Amino acid sequence: MNPKDGMNYAPKHEAKPVVEQGEFIMAAMALDHGHIYGMCNGLVEAGAQLKWVYDPDPAKVTAFLNTYPGVKVAASAADILEDPEVQLVAAAGIPCERGPLGVTVMQHGKDYFTDKAPFTTLAQLEDARAAVEATGQKYMVYYSERLHVESAIYAGQLIAKGAIGRVLQVIGLGPHRLNAASRPEWFFQREKYGGILCDIGSHQIEQFLFYAGCQEATILHSKVANYNNEAYPELEDFGDATLVGDNGATQYFRVDWFTPDGLGTWGDGRTMIMGTEGYIELRKYSDIGRSSTPDHVYWVDGEGEHYEHVAGRVGYPFFGELILDCLHGTEHAMTQAHVFKAAELCLKAQAQAVNLTPATLQ
Repeated sequence: MNPKDGMNYAPKHEAKPVVEQGEFIMAAMALDHGHIYGMCNGLVEAGAQLKWVYDPDPAKVTAFLNTYPGVKVAASAADILEDPEVQLVAAAGIPCERGPLGVTVMQHGKDYFTDKAPFTTLAQLEDARAAVEATGQKYMVYYSERLHVESAIYAGQLIAKGAIGRVLQVIGLGPHRLNAASRPEWFFQREKYGGILCDIGSHQIEQFLFYAGCQEATILHSKVANYNNEAYPELEDFGDATLVGDNGATQYFRVDWFTPDGLGTWGDGRTMIMGTEGYIELRKYSDIGRSSTPDHVYWVDGEGEHYEHVAGRVGYPFFGELILDCLHGTEHAMTQAHVFKAAELCLKAQAQAVNLTPATLQ
């Protein structure tokens, strides 16, 4: 994993556990994406006990144990699925395999926490919906660009306090560094990663639904392209979309694989939120030319102009809330309807996207 490509994005934070030692047991499997480390960090910091790890690749397991020594190595997935102590399974498999694995996990009486994108087809989404209904288990998703970014959490708190009034529009910019040589084969195979709007676009749509308070939205238009990667014909290195929510709020977002080498992090992620009484801008991972630190929040309201550097000050409440939701059957961290709606919309945006790939690259 390259530290500048986002594959090993794994924030850490001093958190107060929400449960006693041994009260919430989890396992990790399908270690194909480095986001598994962020997922496990968040849950362990909140008090989860990481009991098992499984992956068919011994090298991935060895690397995992270097970060989490003392975790038991499962000989097969069955060791985890059949262990009655395990309450939640965290997994970051190849995107096309995440949905089917989740169904299996839930059918074994365990909650499931997967990396984004949670599905690559609408059929997988419907299978997961049916499994949630049949089992009563949770299918949760690591939408890390909101859940594991303190500036994004702080923006939600500002909105909840009414700092900018009613949200009217969300603009999201999600550039990423490609670092093609460090990527696995599946990363370039359309059927396996699902397309750019399905993959990294899922972060953007989830944030729109959350910040604007939408239960539903419509994709007005969407576009994808492979502009500059002839060596990888199935890669989409650019995508954008426009949505309108059921409350009239709108979104535009752009995602791409064009982060220049000179940037000190994997992407200059930005979110701009306009309300009836003010606006917020998040400079999530860098404030270019000024600071290489993350989590810069700028906002303007009726009282004036404001800036706060919130890194290390807000924390990541989602993980503790998720643990308590799993134990008590509540939905404080994120509702199941929200998880599935965000996934559904990114799949629809991907399916109807206009392809702008130049003829010379097709």
